[in-house]
Amino acid sequence: MNDSAPSKQQAGIEIRHCRDISELQACVDLQRDVWKFSDADLIPVRMFVVATKIGGQAIGAFDGGNLVGFALSIPGARDGHVYLHSHMLAVREQYRNSGLGRRLKLAQRDDAIARGFELMEWTFDPMEIKNAYLNIERLGAIVRRYSVNQYGTSSSPLQGGLPTDRCVAEWWLTSRRVCELLDEGKRPAVTAERTISIPAQIYQWKSEPNHRPRALEVLLATRETFQRAFSSGLAVLGYERDSHGNGNFLLAHAREKFAFIDQAGEREVAPA
Repeated sequence: MNDSAPSKQQAGIEIRHCRDISELQACVDLQRDVWKFSDADLIPVRMFVVATKIGGQAIGAFDGGNLVGFALSIPGARDGHVYLHSHMLAVREQYRNSGLGRRLKLAQRDDAIARGFELMEWTFDPMEIKNAYLNIERLGAIVRRYSVNQYGTSSSPLQGGLPTDRCVAEWWLTSRRVCELLDEGKRPAVTAERTISIPAQIYQWKSEPNHRPRALEVLLATRETFQRAFSSGLAVLGYERDSHGNGNFLLAHAREKFAFIDQAGEREVAPA
């Protein structure tokens, strides 16, 4: 797999499966540092343990033996097909914006393909512009589903008190779209039939109580537009950021078929 060379900051970082409970506990501690969750919202160490026992993943990034990032996934099933649900990815603050999150996702993909998985899914906040760009443009995920207030009220200040609406990313691990992007650096051309824009100011509006009604207004309008678009068969196939930091989801009808193929190759099953 071709990928850009790790930055100098990343040169000594080891990406591997977490090996024991102490490393899984370090994942819990990093989760607390990143999201500032209350204890009630934290995923406990026993869930990390279970994930490693039932076919999931707890992949860590270690710098000199210290955990600086992790990715957690659990197995799921739909219509008789198994897939991985990547529930959480965290990177310590001083290691962000260096490509480490992408390295963790690529390690997840390598492990998933080696074990015969076709699909990995995860959810992400449509208001998070950098994350959306990573998922769609840097990894090749697509989006065809929208989940309203998926987790209910969150104790994380990063959520800004907004409903926890999420886009569902589908990462078809060996699709032409993903392989050409990761192996050749070839981004698929998208002729957008609809664009959904997220203003760069959303971060400020979420963080300041007097501006949160404006943030909620953007979220509710975004929710309605996504729901209409997906009900008409459109999918998110691209993402752009402009010079002012605004984000734009690019939606169109997918030409490539993204679906499970049953063992007999007789029918395709797309996620519902």
